[in-house]
Amino acid sequence: MPLARKIQPPAPRSSSRAIALAALEAILNKGQNLAEALQKRPGIDKLEARDRAFARLLLLTTLRRLGQIDNIIDGNLEKPLPAKRATVRHILRLGAAQLLFLDTPAHAAVDGAVALTNSSRHAPLKGLVNALLRRIAREGRARCNAQDAARLNTSDWLWQSWINCYGEKICRAIAKVQMSEPPTDLSVKKELESWAVRLNAKRLPSGTLRLKRAGAVEMLAGYDTGAWWVQDWAASLPAKLFGDVIGRNIIEIGAAPGGKTAQLAAAGATVQAIDRSPMRIKRLQQNLARLSLTAEIVEADGENWRPAELAEGLLLDAPCSATGTIRRHPEIMWRRTPEDIVASTKRQTRLLSAASDMIKPDGLLVYTVCSLQPEEGPAQVEKFLSSDGRFERVAITSEEIGGLADALTPSGDLRTLPCHWAPLGGMDGFFAARLRRTF
Repeated sequence: MPLARKIQPPAPRSSSRAIALAALEAILNKGQNLAEALQKRPGIDKLEARDRAFARLLLLTTLRRLGQIDNIIDGNLEKPLPAKRATVRHILRLGAAQLLFLDTPAHAAVDGAVALTNSSRHAPLKGLVNALLRRIAREGRARCNAQDAARLNTSDWLWQSWINCYGEKICRAIAKVQMSEPPTDLSVKKELESWAVRLNAKRLPSGTLRLKRAGAVEMLAGYDTGAWWVQDWAASLPAKLFGDVIGRNIIEIGAAPGGKTAQLAAAGATVQAIDRSPMRIKRLQQNLARLSLTAEIVEADGENWRPAELAEGLLLDAPCSATGTIRRHPEIMWRRTPEDIVASTKRQTRLLSAASDMIKPDGLLVYTVCSLQPEEGPAQVEKFLSSDGRFERVAITSEEIGGLADALTPSGDLRTLPCHWAPLGGMDGFFAARLRRTF
């Protein structure tokens, strides 16, 4: 009679912690963005909604607090973990995030981390994982309270960049707000006051609605009927800089996923929406269909595409480092490098040059980026104005952006910071400049 084979318990690959681990590896080891890393994880669709939400929260918290977490892990290691043990470090990071910031019971966080280690090729290190996390459970909070959280959770080069540009006080304020969960803002097609009441939302100065509670937006009134779309307060401001757009032909380059396209179309503009990404174009089409709004959607690279007729206005939503959106996309903090800024500024320069030839004389060009880096914002605009004598800056007024005078630069450009209006929940970091073609 053959010996009965010992049955091993299945590896916890479908658990929320295992999915968070795989996603963290995809982000930090392979450069995937957070949304892609989660959506592509096998087994995530089999999790209950609560467990999916936990996996996402765990991943977001780990990324937002990564500097603090690594500081505490390294302080409890007798010698550094070698690079080939990167998975073990990720397991420790997830365990520490639960213990220090999510109030997960110590036994659940530690046992979960040990189980992940045991199911990997690093099983011999499960004792290390167990001992280190138990020590963090006992002593980690006290050490955490003594840390300089803003500094530790900001990459070295971004910290220095923001100090150079904004000063240490504002740099610290930006870093502090980047560690928090952002609010959910909505742009409404019409009946703003009515929807504010129905959604129990706060009306912000420029007309955006801010939800008082987070949750699945698909479940809210008005989603299925296309009454509104999700759009950060700051992201809604650049499209307002055209003024009255009824009947005007506006080109938008970098249009997907469509928040600004929807704004312009809802305000009565005839919009040509240009984007070079097939996946993003599909999302743009879906969003406009839900909102019952129309635009001429063109899959093309704005550097090479040319309109049949010159436009009265052009919104260049330029590709950038997106450092103004780290609160929503915390992986950016650890993925971006100074070399990325160099690459993005080169493309921005080419797109500005191309866009300048698509506008009629007396037409407006609004250049915008969701970046905090001066190279991608004011420096880019100054370089363009010095090289193209056809354009002049048209200063933005506080009345055009809901009275937000603090968001205006001395040159008359728009510069929002994540720490602006913190009592109201803050906003994304955006830059926008409005230029007029004079001949």
